Amino acid sequence: MRSFVRGATMWDVECPRRPSRVTGVTMAGFRARDLETLRIVPHPAVTLLLEFGAGSPVVDYAAGRQQRGSIVAGPGLGSGGAVRARGENVECVQVRLSPVIARAILGASPSDLDGAVVSLGDLWGREASRIREQLGETSSWQDRFALTDALLSHRHEAGPPVDPEVAWAWHRIVVSRGLSRVDGLAAEVGWSRKRLWSRFRSQLGLPPKRAVKLVRFDHAAHRLVAGEGAAQVAADTGYADQSHLHRDVMAFTGATPATVAGEPFLAVDDIAWPSRGTAAMPHLSREPRPGRRPEVRRWPPL
Repeated sequence: MRSFVRGATMWDVECPRRPSRVTGVTMAGFRARDLETLRIVPHPAVTLLLEFGAGSPVVDYAAGRQQRGSIVAGPGLGSGGAVRARGENVECVQVRLSPVIARAILGASPSDLDGAVVSLGDLWGREASRIREQLGETSSWQDRFALTDALLSHRHEAGPPVDPEVAWAWHRIVVSRGLSRVDGLAAEVGWSRKRLWSRFRSQLGLPPKRAVKLVRFDHAAHRLVAGEGAAQVAADTGYADQSHLHRDVMAFTGATPATVAGEPFLAVDDIAWPSRGTAAMPHLSREPRPGRRPEVRRWPPL
């Protein structure tokens, strides 16, 4: 277990030694004795927080509302800097789910989250209580990851997949790091624009244009955290200029690029999610396009 310190924030962080059995699932374990108020920065994944410690994380959002304990949040949660997390004696397994597999694992579409934070108990009922008890009774982080992975794998196998065309469009967006031409996605999968937009939003929880902006922002934000200058980041990540990057960062986080570069929520990623990014993702140009042949493959979700 490694420690992450940024200002007054100190967390212990653990990573799984083995990848998940389900492509599109990544995990990290966190322990924080005193988690001061932390800005939640939007991320292009569905977030699942499984808490089991003596304390309890608290998420503050939308007009004074709160959510405690184990939660689920859709992709892009925290836009405008309106969502904060805090807590004492917090221990949890945080899971990032690709939107492509989230519907199967959650038992509900990410679109049903409607940009809010939802109690895991509202989705899973008694299963949420059982996994909390089991994680609390398990002493090893690696065993906790294995326990969590077994549950997610079981739910994934039992749940419905998204349309292959929707999965393909999502992968195009992710692999291009948000530089895909949105108007061309429908033509590439052989669907009408209206049909793709409707299916994409209902199954993944956000429209394609929003997905493109979120993926591009996430890539740019992590480069800012790595210490790269805003002007260079803007030029390399598809923004028209530095002002365009500034506006996007403000819209997603409510903060300037300089402030975002120091956000603990982003800075801890190098420890908690060492394989993050798209460099290891398959090059989708090698894959057949949906609608171009009688049978459509289902690609691994990322």
